[in-house]
Amino acid sequence: MTSTEFLLPPMARFDGVVATGLLDVTDDPAALDSSGFWAVVADFEGRLTCARFDEVRRGRAAFGGPAAEAGWAGPARTAWTSSLDRAGYLAGVRRIREHIAAGEVYQANLCRVLSAPLPDPARADVDALTARLARGNPAPYAGTVRLPAQRVEVATASPELFLERGGETVRSGPIKGTGRTEDDLLEKDYAENVMIVDLVRNDLGRICATGSVTVPDLCAVEKHPGLVHLVSTVEGRLRPGAGWPEAMAATFPPGSVTGAPKSSALRIIQALETASRGPYCGAVGWVDADRREARLAVGIRTFWLDRDDPAGPQVRFGTGAGITWGSDPEREWDETELKAARLLAVASEAPPPR
Repeated sequence: MTSTEFLLPPMARFDGVVATGLLDVTDDPAALDSSGFWAVVADFEGRLTCARFDEVRRGRAAFGGPAAEAGWAGPARTAWTSSLDRAGYLAGVRRIREHIAAGEVYQANLCRVLSAPLPDPARADVDALTARLARGNPAPYAGTVRLPAQRVEVATASPELFLERGGETVRSGPIKGTGRTEDDLLEKDYAENVMIVDLVRNDLGRICATGSVTVPDLCAVEKHPGLVHLVSTVEGRLRPGAGWPEAMAATFPPGSVTGAPKSSALRIIQALETASRGPYCGAVGWVDADRREARLAVGIRTFWLDRDDPAGPQVRFGTGAGITWGSDPEREWDETELKAARLLAVASEAPPPR
């Protein structure tokens, strides 16, 4: 069977919003300043997909229950393979520390992509997976973007805000620092968060009015299923003429999943990582051009489908950690495992009875 036999209708679903009736698709960020409701997926490598929908239903329950979940048949928990194995990841952490010692970078995110074959491509609906994630791993920026004809099928349980817009105010909520409990957080985690806050302040400063960028919250501890994060808030007031092309150029990819300085971190990432990140560490969310509102999440805790893999249709998931001079390679590997464990269990469990 070919991948086209499994195409489902285009749609997008976020908290309180369900969008159907696809009107048009573009890769031009300027379209987000026009009109209508858009679902947005930006791959880490720069591919941008903006889809405008005709029918937008608001204020209803966003994610279904067991009946909705039946559309997802997950892989076996043991079927997942990693683009970097343990030895490769530990070597990558050590190499980043060498770059830090040489003064080339202060921090860089090292990520790996996990893949598993889809056992039943006809029961691989990312919206059903989103419903399953909503039950097993609730997240503030959960959502679905399903555009099969564009090869965009994404289910996210992201806890991290990339860009939120309300009128002229823009806001970002970078996450840096992860532990099983608050007591697990180290001095290194707090320093890492502050470093990325400075980077995000600089990014927003490129599109915001001079003196308007502030940090209302610094290193707040947020509890999520199975772990805690350090989260800060950076916000500012858009300068006149700054639209979505300027915003994406100034802030993407997100600083929390690249490193500092961003340009050096991106160069190091490209050299060390062996798989494209795709939607992972990119951006997933919506833009309401009429209301001048938007909410884009960082594409972490995110699954996506690749129905065109030569080995057969695959589901993918990314996990990673921020590496600093104070990083211990084994501890960083364990962090990537912690971030992935609960999500993989939810996506891999046996589907409920029909």
